[in-house]
Amino acid sequence: MTGLSTVLIAVGLFLAGGAYSFSKQQMPKGVIILLALASSMCLLAGVLRIQGIWG
Repeated sequence: MTGLSTVLIAVGLFLAGGAYSFSKQQMPKGVIILLALASSMCLLAGVLRIQGIWG
């Protein structure tokens, strides 16, 4: 596991926690969807870097 993949996965988990927290606070759906999309892209990029498919 490289440093960049670790950072991408950590940022993805951080954003996922933010999306969960914002949904509990009844924030606007657009903000929650944006955080969820950013989280999934970071997590996917980190996993793909670990597997050596991308990068």
